[in-house]
Amino acid sequence: MLLPAAAAAAASRLVPLSPCRRISSLKVPWKRDPVLDAAITRDRRFRQASRLVREVLLSPGRRLLFRYLTKRRERVKLPVRVPTFLRRYPTLVSVSPPPERIASPSPQLLAFLDFASRLYELHAPLLASRLAKLLMISSTHALPVTKIASAKRDFGLPDDFLVSLVPKYPDLFRLVGDPGPDASGNAFLELVAWDDQLARSVIELKADKEADVVGIRPRPNFTVKLPKGFYLKKEMREWVRDWLELPYVSPYADASSLCPASPEAEKRTIGVLHELLSLTVDRRMALPIIGKFCDEYRLPNAFANAFTRHPGIFYVSLKGGIKTAVLREAYDEKGELVDRDPLLELKERFVAIMEEGHKKYLEDLKRKREALQKEREVAGREGVKLPVEMEEQFEEDWHSGASEGDDDTDDAYAQ
Repeated sequence: MLLPAAAAAAASRLVPLSPCRRISSLKVPWKRDPVLDAAITRDRRFRQASRLVREVLLSPGRRLLFRYLTKRRERVKLPVRVPTFLRRYPTLVSVSPPPERIASPSPQLLAFLDFASRLYELHAPLLASRLAKLLMISSTHALPVTKIASAKRDFGLPDDFLVSLVPKYPDLFRLVGDPGPDASGNAFLELVAWDDQLARSVIELKADKEADVVGIRPRPNFTVKLPKGFYLKKEMREWVRDWLELPYVSPYADASSLCPASPEAEKRTIGVLHELLSLTVDRRMALPIIGKFCDEYRLPNAFANAFTRHPGIFYVSLKGGIKTAVLREAYDEKGELVDRDPLLELKERFVAIMEEGHKKYLEDLKRKREALQKEREVAGREGVKLPVEMEEQFEEDWHSGASEGDDDTDDAYAQ
């Protein structure tokens, strides 16, 4: 739904640009950034575990036959068998004893869910403004619910955001159509009213903040932060310099009059991508997810090339077999986020539960090894052999624990 008055106001904020000029065809070679790659790799176990846990939480009554769960390894993209993974992290899911084994949330996971509910409630205004911004960037000020749902975890939205968040803000959101129980139906989320205060990008807010400090408002522009050892050819450096001199185009402004092949349109595209990544919890997002919003955000089909054309603003990681766009300025030299999103606490709490269980698992494994060694010594003195089953079971347990961190087959940010 297009809001005429809001669109006119947005258009008035758009600085008149020069006639259409084609963007540079210069190519920038991709170079690996081990620091940012490591930041993505650190979350591998968290992503694997959270996908497995969701299989249980989304089941009726949060109870799932264990034999069904074990068949979903490929679906949740685990590098090992489900029972092996759950032995490594026993504090995530409780499994009842035979004969009918049932998987259900562990006490630690239930406590985490209660904490998550309270955290979402605390930060509801932040999440509502974030969701409103996503709608305001859209050319129609509306988005299909299916697309929002596909990126909800990137933006920190709760799984039930249509129930727990949207109805609280009728002055901002209107749900049109039936999304269905799993948000897969033909429904749209529309913006009810334009908010000029929200229609300010991160870059514009940064310029405003500097103005408050020094008394002079600098021109809004991108922060270029090339990694160590990365150099651009002279032609590309000159192109980037000239491109940065162009007026900043807000992602919330009406850019329909821009020539698609012009440097000004490129400025707008980079502005939209920069704002999108700034709205995510981890300041990064998988390219296939971003691609789902091309129509609504008027991104070019080859939007992925924009990331590699500006290596000082973005980095594209290939870790996990999927391309992930990372906002460079959001990370320090150690690969840690400079400004922490409040919703990051959820991931940290979840990881703490995982580490608690894994520590217990390794301690049990150590005790089993010591006990087995004693059994071997006794058997050796008595001239007998230990049962083959005992040796094989220990070897399986030991290797599953010892191989922790060796596999790197996770499909990063799989939904």
